[in-house]
Amino acid sequence: MRTLTEPPTITSRHPSFARWQPTVYWLATAAVVAELELGGAWDIARLPMVRDLVTGLGYPDYFLVLLGTWKVLGGIALLVPRRALLKEWAYAGTFFAYTGAIVSHLTTGYALSEVGLLAVLTTLTMLSWALRPPSRRVRPVAAAGLTPAGLSVRRPAARGRPPVRPGG
Repeated sequence: MRTLTEPPTITSRHPSFARWQPTVYWLATAAVVAELELGGAWDIARLPMVRDLVTGLGYPDYFLVLLGTWKVLGGIALLVPRRALLKEWAYAGTFFAYTGAIVSHLTTGYALSEVGLLAVLTTLTMLSWALRPPSRRVRPVAAAGLTPAGLSVRRPAARGRPPVRPGG
């Protein structure tokens, strides 16, 4: 049985895709970051068209400032060099925000014309995540020799007791 130790990547049978992968990654990332930054700024500013949309979906007005702040910070996180774990959180938050917005529109039936754009942004977010270079990926825990909590696999023995092994 094969065990997957790295997140899946989009690959192709065509070697020429490897040349295009960084370009597609940066185009998808640029589109997502642009929407996060611009949309976040609009949310924070509580523009009337955005406020009407969010209140029409049933959310309170103050939700815009909270959501907008996280969008702006998430966009910055996707561009900052290194900080792979921070990027993972930013991708997750972006995915949850877009899919949550899709569900909100579908359940309320309000402004359904937004669903198509949100689906495109969700797809671009997943594409950016899947195509990111190794330097922007979280290093697998098993490769570092650590448990998920960041502890070494073997714990030091307490006074006079044998070492405690994980799981037993």
